[in-house]
Amino acid sequence: MVLLVRRPRREPRSPYDARESGERSQGQEPHPSVVLRGDDGALLPLDPSRWHGAPTPVEDRLLARLEGPVLDVGCGPGRIVEGLGRRGVVALGVDPAPGAVALARHRGCPVLQKSVFEPLPGEGRWACVLLLDGNVGIGGDPVRLLRRCRALIHTTGTVVAEVEPGRSGCRSLQARLETGDDVSAWFPWSVVGADALGDLARRAGLAVAALHHADGRCFARLTATSTVTPGRPVTPGRPATSDQGVSG
Repeated sequence: MVLLVRRPRREPRSPYDARESGERSQGQEPHPSVVLRGDDGALLPLDPSRWHGAPTPVEDRLLARLEGPVLDVGCGPGRIVEGLGRRGVVALGVDPAPGAVALARHRGCPVLQKSVFEPLPGEGRWACVLLLDGNVGIGGDPVRLLRRCRALIHTTGTVVAEVEPGRSGCRSLQARLETGDDVSAWFPWSVVGADALGDLARRAGLAVAALHHADGRCFARLTATSTVTPGRPVTPGRPATSDQGVSG
């Protein structure tokens, strides 16, 4: 096991919130060397270079196949929500990080500063829930997260989850973000491989309908099994919220 040296910091936070300490101003990219590290010292999959750009060509092809309304979980600065909006697809982002939400709203994206496990608008009526950029690892319990996503979609809805290609299984651990001398607090995280997804999905009441590999990435389309609670599709138009907005 590699021992980690605790670095000086003011408050545990995500890279998105680093702006609050003066490390960057709103709208600027986070430190380019941000990494995700497990509590065993190993670096975990993370590509922060995508966070502030437009959707990649692979993501554009994915978005072209989506029908709204779409809920982007862990949306970050809102690039996917923005990309869907440009296609005329109704989309909402959710992210608990204040900095991420501020950046998403700065670019005009509808975002809510919430955890996916908190009450959300349109529960049981979303056409699609997105878990991109490894966000299937949120919370460190993929079955719980997938079960929550299943509850958010309507009976014919889908969950699109990005997983690690190949046979990497499923690892749940504590992780933290590191950028320069600044580190976040430890948080529960999972790394899910394509080979492990089928069993995780089944336990959450979902089934793997398709796997798509492109440019070293792997996207899975999950559909609800017959055990899902029936729901009705959201009426077209921007989802009503009892809160502020979205983060994508």
